[in-house]
Amino acid sequence: MKQRTIEKAVSLSGVGLHTGSVVNITFQPAPDDHGVKFIRTDLEEQPVVQADVNRVISTDRNTSLKVGDAEVKTVEHALSALRGLGIDNVLIEIDGPEVPILDGSALPFVEALQQAGIVQQEEERDYFVVEEPIVYRSEDGQTEIMALPADHFEITTMIDFNSPVLGQQYATLKDLDQYASQIAPCRTFVFLHELESLIDRDLIKGGDLDNAIVIVDRPVEQSTLNGLATKLGKPSIEVAEEGILNTIELQFKNEPARHKLLDVIGDTALLGKPIKGRIIATKPGHRANVEFTKLLKKSYLEQRKLRGKPKYDPNQEPVMDNVTIAKWLPHRYPLLLVDKIIELEKDHVVGVKSVTFNEYFFQGHFPGNPVMPGVLIIEALAQTGGILAMHNVGDPGQWDTYFIKIDNVKFKQMVQPGDTLLLKMELMAPIRRGICQMLATAYVGNKIAAEGELTAQIIKRS
Repeated sequence: MKQRTIEKAVSLSGVGLHTGSVVNITFQPAPDDHGVKFIRTDLEEQPVVQADVNRVISTDRNTSLKVGDAEVKTVEHALSALRGLGIDNVLIEIDGPEVPILDGSALPFVEALQQAGIVQQEEERDYFVVEEPIVYRSEDGQTEIMALPADHFEITTMIDFNSPVLGQQYATLKDLDQYASQIAPCRTFVFLHELESLIDRDLIKGGDLDNAIVIVDRPVEQSTLNGLATKLGKPSIEVAEEGILNTIELQFKNEPARHKLLDVIGDTALLGKPIKGRIIATKPGHRANVEFTKLLKKSYLEQRKLRGKPKYDPNQEPVMDNVTIAKWLPHRYPLLLVDKIIELEKDHVVGVKSVTFNEYFFQGHFPGNPVMPGVLIIEALAQTGGILAMHNVGDPGQWDTYFIKIDNVKFKQMVQPGDTLLLKMELMAPIRRGICQMLATAYVGNKIAAEGELTAQIIKRS
């Protein structure tokens, strides 16, 4: 699938639910690989706030992003609309601190974006593919959100508020093609007792009975409803038979569950990549959605690193065998830690180290539970990097590489007898004045064993 943006700009105006401020918002087309970004046009420097889960600063009844002093509140419905329509790249101009609530659903955004037109771009879409179960559970055990492998995006949400009116509900979306008609129109909901408290605390200055389903889950006097009507500037309000205020009719019997699904799509859009996988969310909320999305992002970043994992076929003739390596490197047993080179280019090299039980260091390093010392993994990477350095300067065997700096090293997987280490070293910058900066990654199977940044100095042998 190719990436997508909108054909032309489109604007909407409305009131922010929490701030009560009138806000104008304009969706602008954006180039490939731009992602979704907000720009605060009302602020002097017009700061840009990327729709990224690491920018979330609040999940109190909405999802808010912040960079520096620039904040954008209540982003979830707009982001849900973009993801639901499969739009990857857009710049959202906003002249206030909060995305307007409009009718409390994602439908106004969907209709505006469809009006703007959706166009295909040149670059391929980068998916996060769920390869193994990813599970978030809240500390109290009430909320669970999981992602399971699937060849397309699918989502199910289940809610239970222990309410005789709302009851247990679930909603499922099996295909994003159904998003605009089945999910986007579903409005946010609130219980009457919550609404009263929020109004009294002045936390929903832009709240209106036209942009939320109000659920009455306990007996309430008409005098109380009359007082609420006065606060909200309504002539009168009543409770319908099903326990919903009569200001709004439900579009679906399970509209609250569908709106929770809408929110999960909007919050997980902060991953920044479309998902191939099945999401099952039990009693989700913005805080849980964001914490779950952080787990997805962590998995995505690990997955992206593994995309660079070399392919190793032991039946293929190596670029260099251990005899040739010994001519290039000054190391010998027991410190020659590279068995062969399987890739060697100007910008990268891949070495192989077969770890056997007979390695000398297993005699004293956790002998009852043999584990290869992390420093020797780094040494094996450094020796592989020495091959890359000499390949670039020429005249191999006449130069030595001395490592002068090691940064950001992480050990992520134990290396044990029987493992095959793939040692990848990549130039981070052109070699200048004999200084060689390399990105180091050691793989075991489909896992990263160690990674870091190594800097070496190339010196002529005397």
